[in-house]
Amino acid sequence: MIEQDTIRLLRECDAGVKMGVSSIESVVERIHDERFRQVLVDSRHHHDELDREIQAELHRFHDGGKEPAPMAKGMSWLKTNAMLMVDPSDQTIADLMTDGCNMGVKSLHKYLNEYKAADERAKELTKKLIDLEQKLAIDIRIYL
Repeated sequence: MIEQDTIRLLRECDAGVKMGVSSIESVVERIHDERFRQVLVDSRHHHDELDREIQAELHRFHDGGKEPAPMAKGMSWLKTNAMLMVDPSDQTIADLMTDGCNMGVKSLHKYLNEYKAADERAKELTKKLIDLEQKLAIDIRIYL
């Protein structure tokens, strides 16, 4: 049970960190304010570092991880592009990114509760990803 919950929690973290990177990549070049762009570039860097840690843990369990759900990725792409067509401002990007961070935090807390038997390292990585998403949402509030 511990190993099964650990792998499942790590897979959800893997999908979550990949979704975060994908979201950042889809908007970073559209940002006008250089400081805002740098906040996202720095967050991308932290996501990449955390991804390496998650991949190392998954490798320890001989697991290939998990890609974000195609439907979630497609809906995110559609919403992002539709909103930016209407209003291509930094404020719109900050709004989209904040919504994504909040959804990620909500999902990760749900998975922490669902996979209670996961080992402490998996829980620690999940909490690191939650913290990363919460920090990004706070850091970009000034652009809302």
